[in-house]
Amino acid sequence: MKVTPHNPTPWMQGFRLNHAVEVSGGERTLYLSGQTASDAEGAPLHPGDLVAQYKVAWANVVDALAAADMTPANLVRLNMYTIDVPAFMEVADQIMPIHAEAGAQIACTLLGVRELYHPDILIEIEGTASA
Repeated sequence: MKVTPHNPTPWMQGFRLNHAVEVSGGERTLYLSGQTASDAEGAPLHPGDLVAQYKVAWANVVDALAAADMTPANLVRLNMYTIDVPAFMEVADQIMPIHAEAGAQIACTLLGVRELYHPDILIEIEGTASA
């Protein structure tokens, strides 16, 4: 599989994201459900701490990838849903390096939503991977 990022303008690269990601030679595609900062029974973790919640949600993404014999390098797209976009942007410098450090070259969308499955959940991440 070959992943080729396309960036007609450089501004998204400041967030370690790409405008588009082209995948060629991939044989498998994995669609990941939204992952949150939840324990094994679905109870929210780290209420009020967006960065801590993101790290747990990301770890859940990595675990789902591993279950499919993939790594973050196989990710090509993430969608991030948050109930507070301004709060996310305030801590983006702590969150966005996580993907690049793990080897992911992703296209990404950040969406503000009114609520997620539980009032204590601040962020949810879903993704697409290819191998």
